[in-house]
Amino acid sequence: MNHLKAIATLFLLLVSASAMPVKAADFDPKEIIFEHLGDGYGWEVPFDHHHRIPLPVIVCDQSGDWHCFSSARLDHHAVYADGDVAWHVPTEGDNKGKVVQILADGSEYRPLDLSITKNVMALFITVLVVLAVCLPVARWHKRHGFKAPRRFVGAVESLIDFIYTGVIKPTLGQDARRFAPFLLTIFMFIFVMNLMGLMVIFPGGANLTGNIAVTLVLALLTFFVTNLFGRKHYWKEIFWPDVPLWLKCPIPIMQVIEIFGVFTKPASLTVRLFANMMGGHMIVIVLTLIIFILADFGAAVLGATTVVSLLFSIFMLVLDVLVSFIQAFVFTMLSTTFIAMAQERGHDEHHSESTTLAK
Repeated sequence: MNHLKAIATLFLLLVSASAMPVKAADFDPKEIIFEHLGDGYGWEVPFDHHHRIPLPVIVCDQSGDWHCFSSARLDHHAVYADGDVAWHVPTEGDNKGKVVQILADGSEYRPLDLSITKNVMALFITVLVVLAVCLPVARWHKRHGFKAPRRFVGAVESLIDFIYTGVIKPTLGQDARRFAPFLLTIFMFIFVMNLMGLMVIFPGGANLTGNIAVTLVLALLTFFVTNLFGRKHYWKEIFWPDVPLWLKCPIPIMQVIEIFGVFTKPASLTVRLFANMMGGHMIVIVLTLIIFILADFGAAVLGATTVVSLLFSIFMLVLDVLVSFIQAFVFTMLSTTFIAMAQERGHDEHHSESTTLAK
């Protein structure tokens, strides 16, 4: 009962605070949405858009010299001079939000940029979290054999076993142990990235799977594993499929279709994960911004809007936790299916393996 009273009191305080006069003209909803969903040279401090956690900026100027400095220098100065080189982050134009070098004639030069941005730092943090989550399972079984773990380690093992026995093993069969490390790593990595993106405070808040560059790299990993380890039957079905001869010679109709399909698979993985996670984050942000957009309509409208927006935002966040698991599961399931298709054995391969086992 005391917990319910505390929650109700906190909710009323949030509603009361939101009923304070706020001018809708004081902020740009579009700018806020893309600021939260995009990358940056600093990590936003919760509830404070004027300060950021600084990150290292590593750039190469036009003359080939490297420069390394804190992103706080770019936040506190419109133009930061590092020796004889001036750096700036434009707020508009083609180089908006990117570090550029200001040349002597006043023009901008886009340098080679290897900075540790918010998304890069979030990737490092995600790797550490995945290691911290998965390595205790390996240590437990190394020490205790097949004895079942409990608590957190047991929960992680149950999740791993669910993916392995429910997706990887039934689909890949005898090749399951060969590709399981890659597929389980992909699943855990995406799942942790999704959950970290739902957090609004450091070390969370980076929208990694809502960044198409990140999802593209993950899809390319599946693409390379699928095609580099593909069997002869897989390539035979691409370049000489079992269809009537007139469909593949002299005009290679089926070959073109099959090769096109090889590249559409990673494209579908990329867009599916990116679109679903980006959409979920954007809905939550828009629902929150409605409070401030309707601030000019008076305290009564603002109070009612706040209650509705908060309830829908909480509902969407809870739903996004489920979506985070589903999207990681779907990406892993499709990757497993694509790899399994490349591991199919033809009649000759089956006969050769049977002969080898018989000997």
